[in-house]
Amino acid sequence: MKMTEENNAVKPNVTEDDVRLLIKRKDDIEEQIKAYHDMLQTAGVGMDAPLVDVEGFPRADVDLYKVRTARHNISCLQNDHKAIMVEIEEALHKLHATARVKHKKDEAKMEVTEPTVSLPAPFALVDAVTQGSPAFQAGLRVGDEIIEFGSINAHNFRNLRDVASVVQHSEGKSLRVGVIRSGQEVHLNLTPKQWSGRGLLG
Repeated sequence: MKMTEENNAVKPNVTEDDVRLLIKRKDDIEEQIKAYHDMLQTAGVGMDAPLVDVEGFPRADVDLYKVRTARHNISCLQNDHKAIMVEIEEALHKLHATARVKHKKDEAKMEVTEPTVSLPAPFALVDAVTQGSPAFQAGLRVGDEIIEFGSINAHNFRNLRDVASVVQHSEGKSLRVGVIRSGQEVHLNLTPKQWSGRGLLG
């Protein structure tokens, strides 16, 4: 049996206001780029025209410092514009994903008539269960979220070595294992023991 630790970190949600702020920043950047382009057009140089005359001397008909500064600022702003477009795209994806999850939750709330009890926090996830192993015989399934393993629960769990220690000290003894499966709390009895495969659980 293979388990991984659960990551219970809360992912920040994106709001419509966040997206509006990003779009406003994009609009501001576009206005700044346009203003610098207009200035270059007025100076008659654009982004690529040479700033020296045919003899290689700096052109006397343009403000070289202003032109160079404008070109540099346009390049920087174009990079900022690319970055903000990526941010907007990611924010919209997150916003739509959050909306879908909320819609599903709302639908689920409408279907559930009985009061729901909050489930304990899981500390490990079952990644694999070998057929015929003690874990398999106890009824553990891939995708089960472990909330209790003998004396271990979310409050005293530190890492998966804790689970390994309990297994080693409980060979041949029945352990109470609690899991969340399909949103329901399920309790099983698991007896770590030698079998044809590796370890005491499989």
